[in-house]
Amino acid sequence: MEAMTLKMVSSLEKVLPAKEPSGEGFSPKLTALKGETVSFQIAYYWDGERKQRGEVKTEIGEGASVRVRSVGLVPCAYPCHQKRDDDYMVTEPGLYPDLLSDISEFGFPIISGQWRSLWIDLETTKDTKPGVYTAKISLIKGQEQEDIQVELEVLPAEALELDIPRTEWFHCDCLANYYDVDVFSEEHWRIVENFIRLAVKRGCNMILTPIFTPPLDTAEGGERRTVQLVDIKVTDAGYEFGYEKFERWIAMCLRCGVKYFEISHLFSQWGAKATPKIVGNVDGEEKIIFFWDTKATSEEYAGFMKQFLDSFTKEIEKLNVGKQCYFHVSDEPTLEQLESYSAAKNLVKEQLKGYHMIDALSSHEFFKQGVIDEPVCASDHIEPFLKDRPERLWTYYCTGQCVDVSNRFIAQQGSRTRVIGAQLYKYEIDGFLQWGYNFYNSEYSLYPIDPYQCTDADGAFPSGDPFLVYPGKDGQPVESIRNMLMDEAMADLMAMKYLEKLTNRETVMKCMENEETGEVTFKQYPRAISYPSSVREKVNAAIKAALK
Repeated sequence: MEAMTLKMVSSLEKVLPAKEPSGEGFSPKLTALKGETVSFQIAYYWDGERKQRGEVKTEIGEGASVRVRSVGLVPCAYPCHQKRDDDYMVTEPGLYPDLLSDISEFGFPIISGQWRSLWIDLETTKDTKPGVYTAKISLIKGQEQEDIQVELEVLPAEALELDIPRTEWFHCDCLANYYDVDVFSEEHWRIVENFIRLAVKRGCNMILTPIFTPPLDTAEGGERRTVQLVDIKVTDAGYEFGYEKFERWIAMCLRCGVKYFEISHLFSQWGAKATPKIVGNVDGEEKIIFFWDTKATSEEYAGFMKQFLDSFTKEIEKLNVGKQCYFHVSDEPTLEQLESYSAAKNLVKEQLKGYHMIDALSSHEFFKQGVIDEPVCASDHIEPFLKDRPERLWTYYCTGQCVDVSNRFIAQQGSRTRVIGAQLYKYEIDGFLQWGYNFYNSEYSLYPIDPYQCTDADGAFPSGDPFLVYPGKDGQPVESIRNMLMDEAMADLMAMKYLEKLTNRETVMKCMENEETGEVTFKQYPRAISYPSSVREKVNAAIKAALK
């Protein structure tokens, strides 16, 4: 194409409008297990004076498919904290690549004087026949056409399903707010299912389940919109519980492929000082019956919890999902709040005996003192947990994990996001949590934001921390680069586990660590853009050799 420069780029490099991408790590010969999606980019630069539009045509052999999306720039007014390391792609506010939009009837935008890119997914299914497929992508501008060919070798092995829980917290209230629908109206249910279905497709197999309005990122004394699946009626004898909405939620999630249910927190965030917002029917009127003014360890709430958990545990056993339910006490308690957290947990631990109980925290003292058995440890505080290890150990990251460790901020290269897959494998982590699949509020949920204009909870968290998907037309989620990268990371993890089954753990570790890379830890790992994909190529080559 005249005046059009093309460059092939891996999925791990973000294409900035004012900088030619390096192309590091791209290979025209890709490999995949059956059922996997393999992605790359076609970067393009137009030096003409006026905007142009291009069309895309694709071809590939039967059994595989090609999907092409345009990579859109999004505003990052707060790309990173002042506390950071040197491994950020950018640190200044600006417009950066993240949004993945299907090509419209008007084609893809060719912007004068800028580098842009197309995101290409080569998709296989469990029924795709092994062999080499040639994908042909044709870019057409007016009468000019340029063809690009990439080979995809599908190995004679099926990708394993993720075998650890992975949750990106699901915020039902944000969807009701954005789409201006009533909570748990038929339209709300439809939208929620669309977003859950995509989450599962991209490797989220656990969903935050709002039995009560989740007490998360809410200002003390503040209130989030009510999303409560359990109906409560206050009676002279205590409480009656209704599970119609909860049962519909479970059925919907199972239909979408959800494996685990993360029950929303039973006490307030950051220390378990108060109760969640809980509404109930009092004399025919819906009222708030517990909230900030009720102490977590009050006699009134203890009595409620006893009645509720007796009823709720019977319900989940009736639905045959008890073993798939994970309970929370309070999110991110600090060491100074150990006493209040312990007191809250003591109110519920007997009734939840035999069930998984998890919470995100950083201090090893909670495990050391026997307060929690299955901690979800911040990735930058995990070393003490690895030395004195619980039987089951999770990890998580959020806004605070901004130095050295993997994260999924827009301002970080894709390689830093994807490397978490290898780290989860090396340390045999039992679950992964992140707090924002679709958080479209300001910090503390003071007001809703427009995620197309604000990607940082209004200047509180590095852009990309609050959400992985954007709310699209007709209640459909629109993906980000980061959502695809997290899917790749989980695919890497399971490919490593598959190779271990075929060979041994030592074989996998040789793909990850050598004299050149050094030891890989949560804080120390090669920063080359190509590192995660090079590890995966070695894993796939070893799988291919082992299958022969």
